[in-house]
Amino acid sequence: MSENPVPPNNPRGSRRGRGGRGRSRGGRHHGSERPSGAGEGSQPSQTEDVTSQSRPAAEVSSEAPVDVVTETERGGRRGLRRGRGTASGQRSVIVSHRTRGGPRAAPGLALNNSPGLSVDAPEFVPGQPIASSSAGPRVAAAKPKPSARRMSKSSASDLSTRIHEDILNGQYECVICTNEVVRTSRIWSCSVCWTVTHLHCVKKWHTNQTKNKEDHNPNPAPGWRCPGCNSSLSEDPGPHHCWCGKELDAKPIAGLPPHTCGQTCSKPRATCPHPCPLMCHAGPCPPCTLKAPTQTCYCGKHMVTKRCVESEYGKGWSCQEICGDLLPCGEHTCSRLCHSGLCGACEIPILSTCYCGVEQREIPCDQRDELLESFRYRQHESPAASGDVPTDTDSDSDSDPWFDGSFQCGKQCGRNFDCGHHTCQKACHPQDEAPAHCSFSPDLITHCPCGKTSLQSISAEPRQSCQDPIPRCDKPCDKALACGHLCQNKCHIGPCAPCPRYVDITCRCGRTAVNSVCHQGNIEHPLCFRICRAQLNCGRHECGEHCCTGEKKAAERRKQKRNASDNYEAEHICLQVCGRQLKCGRHACQQLCHKGPCPSCLEAVFDEINCSCGRTVLQPPQPCGTKPPECRYECTKARPCGHPTISHQCHTEDIPCPKCPFLVEKLCICGKKVLKNQPCWFGETRCGLPCGKKLKCGTHLCRELCHRTGQCEDAGISGSHCPQPCGKVRKSCEHSCADQCHAPYPCKEDKPCEFKTFITCSCQNRKQEVRCLATKLNPWPARETTLKCDDECLRLQRNRRLADALNIDPETHTDDFVPYSDATLRLFRDNATWAQAQEREFRVFASAPDEKRLRFKPMPPHQRAFLHALATDFGLDSESEDPAPHRHVCVFKTPRFVSAPQKTLAQCLRIAQAAASIGAAASAVKQPTTFADRQRQTSQAFNAFLLKGPRFGLTVEEVDQALAIDLLAVARYGPAVKFTTSFLLSDEIVIKATPVTSTAAIATASLAATPQAVESALTAVKPALVKTVSLLNLATSVTLCHADSSLNIVRKEGDAGSAGGWNAVASRRRTAQTGGTTAPLSPVPRSFLTFRKVDLKKKQREKERELLASPVEDDWLTAAEQLEQDEDGVEGKDSGVDNTNTEEPAAISSGGDSVGSGP
Repeated sequence: MSENPVPPNNPRGSRRGRGGRGRSRGGRHHGSERPSGAGEGSQPSQTEDVTSQSRPAAEVSSEAPVDVVTETERGGRRGLRRGRGTASGQRSVIVSHRTRGGPRAAPGLALNNSPGLSVDAPEFVPGQPIASSSAGPRVAAAKPKPSARRMSKSSASDLSTRIHEDILNGQYECVICTNEVVRTSRIWSCSVCWTVTHLHCVKKWHTNQTKNKEDHNPNPAPGWRCPGCNSSLSEDPGPHHCWCGKELDAKPIAGLPPHTCGQTCSKPRATCPHPCPLMCHAGPCPPCTLKAPTQTCYCGKHMVTKRCVESEYGKGWSCQEICGDLLPCGEHTCSRLCHSGLCGACEIPILSTCYCGVEQREIPCDQRDELLESFRYRQHESPAASGDVPTDTDSDSDSDPWFDGSFQCGKQCGRNFDCGHHTCQKACHPQDEAPAHCSFSPDLITHCPCGKTSLQSISAEPRQSCQDPIPRCDKPCDKALACGHLCQNKCHIGPCAPCPRYVDITCRCGRTAVNSVCHQGNIEHPLCFRICRAQLNCGRHECGEHCCTGEKKAAERRKQKRNASDNYEAEHICLQVCGRQLKCGRHACQQLCHKGPCPSCLEAVFDEINCSCGRTVLQPPQPCGTKPPECRYECTKARPCGHPTISHQCHTEDIPCPKCPFLVEKLCICGKKVLKNQPCWFGETRCGLPCGKKLKCGTHLCRELCHRTGQCEDAGISGSHCPQPCGKVRKSCEHSCADQCHAPYPCKEDKPCEFKTFITCSCQNRKQEVRCLATKLNPWPARETTLKCDDECLRLQRNRRLADALNIDPETHTDDFVPYSDATLRLFRDNATWAQAQEREFRVFASAPDEKRLRFKPMPPHQRAFLHALATDFGLDSESEDPAPHRHVCVFKTPRFVSAPQKTLAQCLRIAQAAASIGAAASAVKQPTTFADRQRQTSQAFNAFLLKGPRFGLTVEEVDQALAIDLLAVARYGPAVKFTTSFLLSDEIVIKATPVTSTAAIATASLAATPQAVESALTAVKPALVKTVSLLNLATSVTLCHADSSLNIVRKEGDAGSAGGWNAVASRRRTAQTGGTTAPLSPVPRSFLTFRKVDLKKKQREKERELLASPVEDDWLTAAEQLEQDEDGVEGKDSGVDNTNTEEPAAISSGGDSVGSGP
């Protein structure tokens, strides 16, 4: 990545030699221009580069900031040089911040411009003092520091010079790391595009490409891609060497171009026999300027000598004369102009005669067959005599009976044999002067047509002429037919009849066979309807061919589990083009369909890749699919709304700018209401009101919420009706019509009304849903109007009478039965969260009918004790197995198990705590006798603090922060509650307490979260709260009150009827403890422990902590054996006895560990 800020000037452009002579080491002047009229010895101030001459200039980056520092030379060698006049003894030191190992300028030194380096400096006169400039003092502190000159990129015409100069000036960037390539860098150069990179960069590039190929393809193609031109290269990047490759690990030589060895290049040229005569250089070798060897033309008649660059060594040259070489026919010569390669076949047309002399035609010379002499036995029938073919031969050739035939006409010969009765049935062939002997002559035919029997044994009279019939025997022919079978007909004359046999011919895949007539030598396998489902080698497609020939081979391959691509059948090689989109997103994979991911795109991008703002650029070439670079500048895109943009980083086009945060007024999309404080980016603002427009039916209104115009409910419905129910009252039953809107037509009441109604029994217990079923013709259909009471109705009536007799309120009566033991509830309260998770496991196990055994992971003794107790309450059996630290609990279902308890542990714990609280309150105060008094005390108990006369400007946060410590003390006196602070319209502050309903809070609270317990806790905390409010001047007074869910103050402290109930209990309790004073409540301990029990509990906790901290053994058998070896002094070891049972509470020994349950 390269960014394009304004480049600073290159400090190396103003380098001077020692003593200010303006020469570099090589004698070339690169410094700034001297003022006119100043000689070599008249320069009063010189500049000198502090960078050592032994270090290459390219090592200093051209983009490094430059400090120009002026130092005053003092005394000795720092004074004026001898013979330099009375000039000022100052020098300018140019220091680059990127110089490694060189001196850096002091940050406090200012630039001091010498009059000898100034444009308006006075002329120097030897022997006279230097006059100061009239523009100002010599040292201008306020003058800005001038920027040093920077060398620009080379503009040489040839590539080699540009590479040398850019590396020398620090302007050549590595295309991989984008750092400069300098004289001392170890480099690598591409042999195709001549791109120069760092050697370590290209080696890492090569390693990454090779690794990616191996990851994506198990058999990668050899070669790798150049990072500059993306060309495929076969040679791996080797060691560092000079440009010509003669010297390895070449060192920079002063006065020579970078990375050159100083020897002759001598690289061979591809189109020239002369090696390169230049000194070792970068880039391609220039064209050859020498003379080429003498070359002859293609036909060899002429010779010429040209320049090497003009000679085409691979092609040759043509003299443009007739070739004249003898053609392969040996009769004609080549008539083409001087050409390369062979002359080719002779294509001159020649009048030729067939072998039998029947046909004459013009044939190219190279297409004629062998010339054979033939006798013209049909001279009167020749085409030349009849005039069909023009003749260019003389009369002597026509009278000659012998001629040369050169092709076969394809016709039947038809010449009479010597018998005069039969003719030759052969194709066109050379003729002899005498006719051929008849093939049916008695001297030639001595056996029957099948050849098995001689004629003498068949007939007593021999044949006298060729016209006599040939006798036949009674044997089968047995001649081999084309299909391979033997002819089964009797001995016969002429060709054999087709084979009449039926054979089994298999289909192409070999799965089925068909019985059909013999194939007569032309085997064509039929196709069955079986479709091949074998997977092709690509893994993406299947064969799908009917009657595939490779299906059996594919089945054998799958059976042997050979899935390598080289073992696939030829029929199952996928020939489709892959076509999947490559990672670049522009091109598709052109390889054959294959497995695994597609390779990287081989195309390259030769255009600059810019970010959105254009200030960050990637220089070409780049791999196809390269994303725009990440830009460190801010985004400059303007918002379409006109609001200022939020400061954010430049991003690509597919990433939108942050949404506009400004709030504006917008009209909702239905146009009814203007909404304020709407985000500017929000496109569709909706008011949330129903549309209310009349639909096409004219009866119903649109029920859709705020929407665009034309998007009402009936927008997609044709006709004058809408999708809403009709809703009109039926005349037959006065129920609403449930059909879809059918305006403008009346309701059809011929169908029964589907409106549902209920019929009940006399006691209203039973209820049944029935349909109206009224129609226009039958408005009162026959159906039941009431139900009969059943046994359940009688049971409920009996229970109601019993409740009235016992004075029980059914609405408030609840079942307080707790199906768990006290030990289970106590252990549940100690760790409610963990215990709830175990209870869920028990309930899932109890609800699964197929599960018979549940095994828990190893755990400490007190947790195992809870599991044993819970299993007993569920009606399950439990056992502890394995020694510590692998001891765990297993739970089993037995016949006594019925189902899990209906109430959870948390519910039962709340019931138990509520019962304990009510019992304690009942012993302290007389309970109200009527149900109304109980309901009033429960519903209007104090649950909030009311702060009257709050301080002006007081906020909710200040109140919560000031009273946080006092409000947290409520948990010590009652249940867990949380407080909510609110301001009332009467300028009062209410702090309402709400009980925490989480399971963990309920399980760990000291009291149940009843209204009376909350009121008692608030009363205990009130004195401390009043003191804090008065000390911080938060309000004038603090009182207790009852606030409902809408923060309405229903009851305040001091109102009539506020005394009594739990307030009375709390006040009496405080009076009994303090002797009549009204001191705040203090937490009363619920039990006492002796010091011995405290020590035992501490030891028990430490022992449990040690067990939890002990490591868990992987092999518990080995651990048990080691434990037995350590206990040498213990006698009567019994592996079946569980020693850890002593740690578990004895209260649950009924569900604890069994002695014989296991090791």
